[in-house]
Amino acid sequence: MEAWRQRIRLILETRPNLRVIGEASDGVEALQKAEALKPDLILLDVGLPKLDGIEAARQIRRVVPESKIVFLTENYSPDVVAEALSTGAGGYVVKSDAGRELLAAVEVVIRDNRFVSARLARHDLFGTADAQKSLCSTVDPD
Repeated sequence: MEAWRQRIRLILETRPNLRVIGEASDGVEALQKAEALKPDLILLDVGLPKLDGIEAARQIRRVVPESKIVFLTENYSPDVVAEALSTGAGGYVVKSDAGRELLAAVEVVIRDNRFVSARLARHDLFGTADAQKSLCSTVDPD
């Protein structure tokens, strides 16, 4: 898990406007750090121990509503994606696509738009297929 977080940190730190200010190994710690640090953006995995990422997102939205949330997880079940986005999260990136999509997702979500991994484009996650097409990954992360 630490190696994965290090890889994500390296991807994020390629952008001078991004700075990692904290990391957590479980949902409870993520909630505590979110409340203490009040970050602009929080990356969460759905499958966090102690408090799953979806419930952590719900609680984070209550205590730090101004923080934006992007799920970064390997779970791409449409039901899980829809539930994660229902928390108010702005983005959902499949881990295996992070190298191509993470920076784009961060930029899109920071600008108050929504982002989902391109592999999820065929699913109606936002209510209508037309809306989904306009909100999926089309941004080049370079």
